[in-house]
Amino acid sequence: MPKSLFEKVWDAHAVRTLTDGQTQLLVGTHLIHEVTSPQAFGMLRDLGLKVAMAHRTFATVDHIVPTDQFAEPYRDPLAQAMMDELRRNCAEFGITFFDRASGRQGIVHIVGPEQGITQPGTTIACGDSHTSTHGAFGAIAFGIGTTQIRDVLATQTMALGKLKVRRINVNGRLRPGVYAKDVILHIIRTLGVNGGTGFAYEYGGEVFDRFTMEERMTVCNMSIEGGARAGYVNPDATTFAYLKGRPYAPKAAGWDAAVARWQSVASDPGCRYDDVVAIDAADIAPTVTWGINPGQGIAIDETIPDPAKATAADEKASIEEALAYMKLKPGAPIKGTKIDVAFLGSCTNGRLSDFQEVAKFIKGRRVAPGVKAIAVPGSQGVGVLCVELGLDKIFRESGFEWREAGCSMCLAMNPDKLVGDQLCASSSNRNFKGRQGSPTGRTLLMSPLMVAAAAVTGAVADAREVFGVNH
Repeated sequence: MPKSLFEKVWDAHAVRTLTDGQTQLLVGTHLIHEVTSPQAFGMLRDLGLKVAMAHRTFATVDHIVPTDQFAEPYRDPLAQAMMDELRRNCAEFGITFFDRASGRQGIVHIVGPEQGITQPGTTIACGDSHTSTHGAFGAIAFGIGTTQIRDVLATQTMALGKLKVRRINVNGRLRPGVYAKDVILHIIRTLGVNGGTGFAYEYGGEVFDRFTMEERMTVCNMSIEGGARAGYVNPDATTFAYLKGRPYAPKAAGWDAAVARWQSVASDPGCRYDDVVAIDAADIAPTVTWGINPGQGIAIDETIPDPAKATAADEKASIEEALAYMKLKPGAPIKGTKIDVAFLGSCTNGRLSDFQEVAKFIKGRRVAPGVKAIAVPGSQGVGVLCVELGLDKIFRESGFEWREAGCSMCLAMNPDKLVGDQLCASSSNRNFKGRQGSPTGRTLLMSPLMVAAAAVTGAVADAREVFGVNH
């Protein structure tokens, strides 16, 4: 019987079926950071338990680190306390910790792949919503809560109900100026923020076959924003080429054996899916969110929805709530909306290719007067490569602030916050109320190049027009 990758990986990691019908699932790799793990370690101590398989857990610090300060102590005593606690927990329980002094620190969902820790055919858990990022490698990756972090630390397993699988095929060719970020914003807009509830999303088709690993990570990262519990792409030659030679990737004879194993976990031809969705790449345009969830997005040449034209009462109320918070006018074009801040970074779009693409177009341009623009590498590794390539210099000369690695303004659990009702063009993944640090701050999600176009013009703009993108 042909099986999907999800079924294969699930079956290979299922320990037993619990009395409530859930599956006790072995977690192949556990990633932790400073925000959701302290309470879990506290529970272990209270129960007198050890970490069951410390070699399967890797830690880094990302959410609270200031990106404009490397030296400790941090200005925020709570941030320093969380840093100290993570160090203590990792030392006590024998967990590998990519501290800032290691040169390998960064956002957990960027560090895992670049270190070769994220591998096909495994289960991955982390106390962070965007753990689905790792599915780009053909892994089944879940975001979990603090109680589940405790369970994984103590038993290397977690309880989870089996998901349905939706295959999303994107075929054809993307138009110039359309990126992976536009693909996932289009998918979420099409299927809805709750459309993936109870599902894992398997992404495929010609567009994903051509995508780089970094592009696949961008799409998988935001699966959770479409309601899916996980999102993945079948592993292929692109996956293996990315992993080869990375610190934690298999070596020598073990490499060939690993590749053979990884190839075998890909979905079988003719396997059954619970649902199949087809999307034409030509229908995807540069996309910008206008509301307060990632599904409230429109193409750059469209107008902001008018609640008076909504067909359902709940849709009307949702649009009205979003417009009131965002201070946008129904029926107005999104293009030309003035911005205050431009943020380039996050686990969605803080990788080397993101900075390379933007640097190519902003060289010789300047950030518009009155706009605060920051560029934040997703990891120290990304930052080093950017410096080696001279990208940091291009950003600085263009008027961007170049920062240290961290989550930064994506969720603003650090000094990088919006002030008042500032409007931010952001390459991150969430535009919820107050997400970027101010209870009245406003976020427009878009691709990195669209962020750059907004930064240099001072308003939401079509990057194809601003930069003459034709490839």
